[in-house]
Amino acid sequence: MREYLLVLFCTAAVTYLLTGPVRKFAIAAGAMPPVRARDVHREPTPRLGGIAMFGGLCAGILVASQLDNLSKVFSQGTDIRALLSGAGIMWLLGVLDDKWGVDALVKLGGQMIAAGVMVWQGVTVITLPVPGVGPVAVSPTQGMVISVVLVVVMVNAVNFIDGLDGLAGGMVCIAAIAFFLYSYRLWYGYTISDAAPAVLFSVLLIGMCLGFLAHNMHPARIFMGDSGSMMLGLMLAVAAISITGRVDPDLITSELGSQTATVHALVPIYIPLLLPLTVIALPLADLLLAVVRRTWAGQSPFAADKRHLHHRLLQVGHSHSRAVLIMYFWAALIAFGTVAFSVTNTGRTVVLTLAGLCLVGLVVLLTPRFRPRAPRAVQAFVPPRYRRRPVRRTAAAPVAESTGTTGSAGTAEDPELTAESAGRTSSEPMAELSAEDKRLLGGVPKGSSAVTGRGHGNGRGRWER
Repeated sequence: MREYLLVLFCTAAVTYLLTGPVRKFAIAAGAMPPVRARDVHREPTPRLGGIAMFGGLCAGILVASQLDNLSKVFSQGTDIRALLSGAGIMWLLGVLDDKWGVDALVKLGGQMIAAGVMVWQGVTVITLPVPGVGPVAVSPTQGMVISVVLVVVMVNAVNFIDGLDGLAGGMVCIAAIAFFLYSYRLWYGYTISDAAPAVLFSVLLIGMCLGFLAHNMHPARIFMGDSGSMMLGLMLAVAAISITGRVDPDLITSELGSQTATVHALVPIYIPLLLPLTVIALPLADLLLAVVRRTWAGQSPFAADKRHLHHRLLQVGHSHSRAVLIMYFWAALIAFGTVAFSVTNTGRTVVLTLAGLCLVGLVVLLTPRFRPRAPRAVQAFVPPRYRRRPVRRTAAAPVAESTGTTGSAGTAEDPELTAESAGRTSSEPMAELSAEDKRLLGGVPKGSSAVTGRGHGNGRGRWER
């Protein structure tokens, strides 16, 4: 575990330190597209954050290769090399899209090429665990198709949710943590060495996301862009493929002693790719809804709109930060609930706990305009939005002369009172003018006379000339 923590820290530190220079480079390179109608942010923000994330990935892999226990992953298979090849292609495609823009079909073709390169190097589904049957071998063609489809779906699912500050990075980080817990248990709990690459990939993902989120939380100073979101989706897919089809249920049966316990322990992977699909259930649901919605309307499935799940949370009335936290909550509930159900032997406890958390999540989801106010004693330690706003007072008009006001004397809550006070304020400078100044101001043409050049009053001849 200490070696994994070291890799995680190095990956996060390098990603964090590189993000600042990458932001300056993105501004200098002009990778700051104007704000579009479907965007949530109000000011142009640089992209290309995926460059820093790719640097963190390379740094983490370099550190892992020098450690005694983790270096075995490099010598026992080609998963690391396949990951770097696919991530490099996906990262380059994303950089081109962030700077110049790439057609949707060209982007889809590039995603399939990156997935094909990884399959060619050995990252592919070999067997599918089926309940009651055991591992079912698939042909090389079938394994290739399943692997490519999984990569493309994962990449676009993560890309679709990259619409709010910190949303994509945080949800992928939650998914990677859940996947790390499960794959780490398979490796060290059941001594299944084939799960080792998935553990390392999950640690790298967590470090990349944590290092970048420090710059990407609301208000974001830089976006990861397609160069980051597509790479994160690919790495999550590689972690799923590297463990699916390589875990032999007979090994766990020998450890647990019964087939029933084995079935319970392998719940997340008995249905093919169940665990990686559940850890990003919300992005996948958003992807499917977007495809159905756009196809039903006669549009291209790749046509951008402003009707994703996070956009709907904003339309309901949630703030930017609260919408992101709600998405975090539901993603963590589904992901960790699946992992917990595969670990514990008391399924009733897990179900009751998940039901209670779901109730809490629904209450928060249905109360978008509720904003708790902190007590006065702790207001100095909470964000400004949770502090009680001081009552503003005006020097004019006591309560007895104002209508529609509430609260203490002189509160500026009545719009008519405010407008009247503003009118008196704007007319006060006229009282300081002399009679000669007032006469000259009276000769200045107003309205259409100022446009046509025909003056009136004492200054008529001067304006006509």
